[in-house]
Amino acid sequence: MPQRPSSVCAVNDAAPSGGAPLGRAPLDGVTEMLYLDDAYAASMDAHVVAVRADDGAVALDRTVFYATGGGQPHDTGTLRVDGADGAGGPEFAVTDVRKHGELLWHTLAPAGGSGDGSGDPVGPAVGDAVVGTVDWPRRHALMRTHTSLHILCGVIWNEWGVSVTGGNMEPLSARMDFEFGPLPENFAAHVTELVNDEIAADRPIEISYLDRDVAVVDDDLIRTKVNLIPEFVKRVRVVDIVGLDKQADGGTHVASTSEVGRFEITKTESKGKGNKRVRLVIHD
Repeated sequence: MPQRPSSVCAVNDAAPSGGAPLGRAPLDGVTEMLYLDDAYAASMDAHVVAVRADDGAVALDRTVFYATGGGQPHDTGTLRVDGADGAGGPEFAVTDVRKHGELLWHTLAPAGGSGDGSGDPVGPAVGDAVVGTVDWPRRHALMRTHTSLHILCGVIWNEWGVSVTGGNMEPLSARMDFEFGPLPENFAAHVTELVNDEIAADRPIEISYLDRDVAVVDDDLIRTKVNLIPEFVKRVRVVDIVGLDKQADGGTHVASTSEVGRFEITKTESKGKGNKRVRLVIHD
């Protein structure tokens, strides 16, 4: 079997990225990304470790909020400050999450609740205890969509040995670009059927970690994010749709293919020689 080529089907960081922290972030600050080991975790207790001076965005010591990266949008939800007496403090909407260095920054907007008497509530301060809750319907829709893309990549690789050149997703819709010349006859209907067969197969999806030196010599691992990870990253997260597809990936996924729903290719487009775009939706 030929070695699998790089595939941006693995559209997410498979390990922490480098870069200088922003704002008042401690140089050694690290946000624990709870979703890496449990995509079903929808809430968490945390502490504010840094506040960005220009916009009030906060970095936390731990989070369940996925940060925008490599094709998967960020989570949204709420962040509530815990009062010193145990009572609930002001609540904020989490409108954006971005990763800079080892910290995840949460952009906030007022979401009602008590403030400082001047209108908008006072934002969280360094050291504050907070409770975060993701918008679960959005998170779960993205999990289903992301897993469907891995199924699609596995099906197309197994049928034609074709790699991916780009991709992006929104909740329950996505596009993927493949290194095809002319598309095979009846491509959309055939691939839709194959993907739905894999969904119905109820394949388990497992998360594991590999040392980098092991991952880069694994012939069964689609390597996009392994090869693009900076050299200092030594631990690679692997998402394995058992028996179908295995990729280095840092995103959120469902536990079984049967949780995805019904897959449908809605359109194919030519984006130039050797590059065809597949648009898809996921139905309940």
